[in-house]
Amino acid sequence: MATRDSIIQVTDLKKHYKGGTIKALDGVTVDINKGDVMAVIGPSGSGKSTFLRSLNLLEEPTGGSIIFEGIDITKKKYKNEDGKTVKLNIDKLRQKMGMVFQHFNLFPHMTILDNMTLAPMKVKGIAKADAEKKALELLDRVGLKDRADAYPIQLSGGQKQRVAIVRALAMEPEVMLFDEPTSALDPEMVGEVLDVMKELAQEGMTMVVVTHEMGFAREVGNRVLFMADGMLLEQGTPADIFDNPQNPRLKDFLAKVL
Repeated sequence: MATRDSIIQVTDLKKHYKGGTIKALDGVTVDINKGDVMAVIGPSGSGKSTFLRSLNLLEEPTGGSIIFEGIDITKKKYKNEDGKTVKLNIDKLRQKMGMVFQHFNLFPHMTILDNMTLAPMKVKGIAKADAEKKALELLDRVGLKDRADAYPIQLSGGQKQRVAIVRALAMEPEVMLFDEPTSALDPEMVGEVLDVMKELAQEGMTMVVVTHEMGFAREVGNRVLFMADGMLLEQGTPADIFDNPQNPRLKDFLAKVL
């Protein structure tokens, strides 16, 4: 429910394809509050990633609204505080929402340090020395400062994903979006990535995490959304969802994955 702490308010969000015959999202309504660690679970093809990617307009919704910082970002234009109609700056918006994908999306021809400093320097105009200082601090935090001069090919999957997380943090986002961040990793590497995410959660970072890791959803999430067939069928605390599920689809899903 919406509170003063709502960062993102999603109302009746729809994403349809082929003239409405395929409904990837079919009327999702949810509020994301400051400090939420929202785990989004559900079967494959349920619309989880489409929902996440809609939040920063990597997917353009076909209906509904997404209010972020008081502005409906699904509209191309909005009225500013002076009452003037201004164009939505999508790049500026995305700076405030860090995104971590399933596949790490690091530039293979650039060192880890260069991968980390590219956006802060180009997009935010931060001086090289300052960007590098911040990048090294962030790499140190995830135990990878000594790999700053390495190339992505020289890192394990878990190390690449940790770099991808701190690269997003280098932009100082207000919200972090994670799209199945561990699903492309070998099982023994999953823990090292989840540990970084747990730390972020403890520090109060607002996070929306599409995940198959039920342990993470139960332990770290303060809210869990269950999606199926493009719809949000149930939401609640981890205890509500895992210990006292109401929706038959959710009960069936949990019986298969737990």
